[in-house]
Amino acid sequence: MASRFIALLLFVSSALALPSPQLEKRQSACATSSTIPGYNNTILPNPFQFDDGTPVTTADDWACRRSQIAALIQGYEAGYLPPAPPIVSATFSQSGTTGTLNVTAGLSTTNTVSFSNTITYPSGTAPSSGWPLVIAYDILTIPVPDGIATLVYDNDEIAQENSLASRGVGLFYDLYGANATASAMTAWVWGTSRIIDALEQTSAANINTAKIAVTGCSRDGKGALMAGAYETRFALTIPQDGDDVQQATEIVTEDPWFSVNFDNYVYDISVLPYDHHELAAMVAPRGLISYENTEYEWLSPLSAYGCMSAAHTVYQALGIPDYHGFVEVGNHSHCYFPDSLDDSLYAFFDKFLLDEPQTNTSYFYTNYAFNGTVWDPSYWINWTTPDLS
Repeated sequence: MASRFIALLLFVSSALALPSPQLEKRQSACATSSTIPGYNNTILPNPFQFDDGTPVTTADDWACRRSQIAALIQGYEAGYLPPAPPIVSATFSQSGTTGTLNVTAGLSTTNTVSFSNTITYPSGTAPSSGWPLVIAYDILTIPVPDGIATLVYDNDEIAQENSLASRGVGLFYDLYGANATASAMTAWVWGTSRIIDALEQTSAANINTAKIAVTGCSRDGKGALMAGAYETRFALTIPQDGDDVQQATEIVTEDPWFSVNFDNYVYDISVLPYDHHELAAMVAPRGLISYENTEYEWLSPLSAYGCMSAAHTVYQALGIPDYHGFVEVGNHSHCYFPDSLDDSLYAFFDKFLLDEPQTNTSYFYTNYAFNGTVWDPSYWINWTTPDLS
């Protein structure tokens, strides 16, 4: 395992009312550089510290810091995530409880791509605001309670990742060019955003776009976490068995999950000014619950627990620790969801998708099956969690 967990897979309001020195500090803090030359740190980077070293002290500061983390992850690892293209349109048809959403996205009338998505609806009458929705990468591997629609997202159609030879292949690259810097996972995020764009303009689909969750398992769990981090319209993010560990030097030889720029750092990841606890923290203040399997050594449950423990400090700082759940158990196969975990999952669905905000979502635990290693937070975390609430 490398020396940090990287092997795992909004600006402030009322600025004019601030005294001049504070305004200058805030404007400096909100600068979003894609790299920080000269950085070197063998422990986990402090999520409560701006790029220039000044502290994060308010919730508005966190929104600003989140933008900095987003820029750094794109610069070093994920590649550039383009904004919504000028053309996004949709058509929709429904037969019974099955709907078909066709999405077209384009940079010009002569440069467009289209993809189709099947929505499976619950039976009965929809809520007045529309059905909540779960978007599942590739295949749905978790149970979904009654009253929630589902959409299985063909992320490989957007960007393939069968081998390094598949880099630049897929609808995203047909639109932006095979040399676009976005990695496959970044392109997948772009695809989920276009689905939400299409749903927002398609009232016939009868989806409540304020109540959408994203999920996936294994590589798709990593993809779902990336989507939840970058697409703020996801109310809930549910990665499953998605924090498996590979050496950084190994992972860049397998699939185009990372941009080619990441190849420059795999032999010394201490120069990276972020880590994946901050990717998970980018979901805050929205809902996040992740599930990890301790059954297999290669899943490295210690790193998953350490990563999410560090991310949890951001939710604690914002005064919403129950918005972030983590459940780590064993005795089940990869991507299988045991019935014993239903309570935690359904609680998060209730709170974030089914309008039951008082539901208890205080689920954060591990069985400590760490394959003979020990999680020592004092070794990795050198910050004090502030009160940003």
